[in-house]
Amino acid sequence: MTLAAPAHDRGITTFTLDSPANRNALSARLVGELTEALAGSAADDTVRAVVLTHTGNTFCAGADLTAPPEPAAFVALMRAIVALPKPVVARVTGHVRAGGLGLLGACDISVAGPESSFALTESRLGLAPAVISLPLLPRLDPRAAARYYLTGERFDAVEAARIGLVSVAAEDADKALVPVLDGLRRASPQGLKASKELVTATVLQSFDSHAEDLIARSAALFASDEAREGMTAFLERRDPAWVL
Repeated sequence: MTLAAPAHDRGITTFTLDSPANRNALSARLVGELTEALAGSAADDTVRAVVLTHTGNTFCAGADLTAPPEPAAFVALMRAIVALPKPVVARVTGHVRAGGLGLLGACDISVAGPESSFALTESRLGLAPAVISLPLLPRLDPRAAARYYLTGERFDAVEAARIGLVSVAAEDADKALVPVLDGLRRASPQGLKASKELVTATVLQSFDSHAEDLIARSAALFASDEAREGMTAFLERRDPAWVL
């Protein structure tokens, strides 16, 4: 399994990405397991909210280049998080790269600890943050998005909070989650559903308007010669041919 068995505590269900061998990379298997788990939580009246977290020092390393999901399947997973009638809260105490930022962008609330780091590394692989733009661009500061989309620079939790990628940068992620989860437990299911619909309307519009185009764009980039060189160089731990 790449997803640990869910934990339940007073209406909160926690799903833990648990594939340390590949740094919780988004394999076709992980995307399928998480999509199925979310569907189950949507239908479970005992679940008030979902927490998404991880084992190890990496929340998600982005796409698994050895067994990547279909772009459409990953888009469906992100949309499922956004459209889930229950809040999804991310707990991050490690590194997040590329497609992993798409998971964060889809979540309603996210708390990141001081060990966290973030980077949109796609441009360095001959790719682009195509499908993850669906949840990210409606939420990120535009100037910051331009910088980090283009340069692939790494940034910390404080910067992630400043630009709108995460909700809170905290010295202790678990301590920061306490009032968040308490608030969700005090809210009614109907109130949470209706409130989430208000704050996710723009993000869902992004999916409905642009998903098909970005899926096609992503597939074309992955099939390109430059992307093959970039991904090969990454797996071989060398610079790609275009580095100056």
